[in-house]
Amino acid sequence: MKTILSFIILTIITLNATNSSQLIVVTSKNWKTSNGELKRYEYKNNKWNRVGKIVSVKLGRNGLGWGIGLHKIPSTSKYIKREGDGKAPAGVFNLKEAFGYKPLNISYPYRIYRRKNHCIDDINSKYYNQIVDSSKVKRDYKSFEYMKFNKNYYKYGIVVNHNSKALKGRGSCIFIHIKNIPTAGCTVMKEYEIKEILKWLDKNKNPLLIQAPQSVIKSLLPF
Repeated sequence: MKTILSFIILTIITLNATNSSQLIVVTSKNWKTSNGELKRYEYKNNKWNRVGKIVSVKLGRNGLGWGIGLHKIPSTSKYIKREGDGKAPAGVFNLKEAFGYKPLNISYPYRIYRRKNHCIDDINSKYYNQIVDSSKVKRDYKSFEYMKFNKNYYKYGIVVNHNSKALKGRGSCIFIHIKNIPTAGCTVMKEYEIKEILKWLDKNKNPLLIQAPQSVIKSLLPF
């Protein structure tokens, strides 16, 4: 009980320190399911208000595991995100830039990626968990993801700031993007749904992704 209480207190303190007023909250039924539900919240008039419709999402094919973000991982947890485990990261995360294949008229920071842009998931590379321009770096990696390819999966997406210090083997290349089946570790939805989220995001409101099973999600929320 003491460990759980300390975890909740530290999480609340961390969230208060971020000064966030936009939240993307993803909840799953348990640690092993690959299905989830996404809700959006905005802080206004001294309270958190839900925004928009509830979105059904797909998660990692093997469910969720604690990732590395703004939260403290409970010392007793047996569900920890690792490279290649097919789990999406649970926890509280900053959102980095949005991205896509073509220009999009939004205010949130947005980058257009080409086939030459690679996200590195090779744990032995110095570029691990980074998106690089392969034409401008000395390639030391064998495993990576193209940030543009024939499928529309990355036509629009958001980079989740997971494992920002690139700790070896703790997971890489985590995005919110387009897809209708479980993933290797990302959170996915339909194209029109992610476009609506992109138009809503405000960098000045420091949006966060809070993602976890029902059993722990309340301990991560500021309300």
